[in-house]
Amino acid sequence: MAGYEIKNEQVQAYVESFGAELKSLKKIATGKEYMWDAKPEYWKRTAPVLFPIVGSLNNGCYRYNGREYPMSQHGFARDMEFELLEQSDDSLLFGLSAAKETLEKYPFRFRLEIGYRLDRNRLIVSWKVVNQDDKEMYFSIGGHPAFLCPLNEGEAQTDYQIHFDAQDTVIASVIGDNGTLSARKKAYALKNGYMKITPGLFDEDALIIENNQAHQVSLCDAQGKPYLTVSFDAPLFGLWSPAKKNAPFVCIEPWYGRCDKNIFKGSLSQREWGNTLSPKEQFYAEYAISI
Repeated sequence: MAGYEIKNEQVQAYVESFGAELKSLKKIATGKEYMWDAKPEYWKRTAPVLFPIVGSLNNGCYRYNGREYPMSQHGFARDMEFELLEQSDDSLLFGLSAAKETLEKYPFRFRLEIGYRLDRNRLIVSWKVVNQDDKEMYFSIGGHPAFLCPLNEGEAQTDYQIHFDAQDTVIASVIGDNGTLSARKKAYALKNGYMKITPGLFDEDALIIENNQAHQVSLCDAQGKPYLTVSFDAPLFGLWSPAKKNAPFVCIEPWYGRCDKNIFKGSLSQREWGNTLSPKEQFYAEYAISI
């Protein structure tokens, strides 16, 4: 594992080759850190990539071509060493290809590239997935960046607010006890796009907000001033902080895919919000973190 720093006049970032994971994002003028530091008492990760699945599989496995394949939550890419492909002062590109160990649990020859580039006060994270197989490939992909909240010592997370580029309400799907999606939904009323972080907001795991309800989510201080914004085109996203731990961070997670419903018994190709690539076809998406 190796680490790489990029910076411009406003922002600097640090990324590790293991999982191609963003570990630090700072504002140069203040030296302020915005990323969670992966202390294991709350959560041992900072910003893993979720591939080739997002979330949990019903009964811990998926079905493809009449066979069952076990896979742990969020897939395997976050726990693999990536190759550094390109590096400049303000950008990095990492790659991961299918290998014997991946083909045993995910029978597709793929190429995954994860990019980071700075643009003024923004870090743009990109994903490219290439189907290098001779058959259709099914996958999900998502981000899981954890941002400090509260940002300053002496403050409480419940002093903070979340702002959406939506006005009245966001409706979240609720995860059940086994990590799959229940039939329940919760509606959260917004005031001019703001939702206060209330005690117990994340006690039922992540809030999964589907169907393009918002494409810009900001963490804001008690006065409603945003200090960090995540912008994305993804059709759904998650908001998460460890349940009942009062952890000092909130994840804003753009997703192209999610966990199975608790009644799902279909095949890999039928997973909701999943993606399909024909042979040699590629998928590209990105999201931006502004500080």
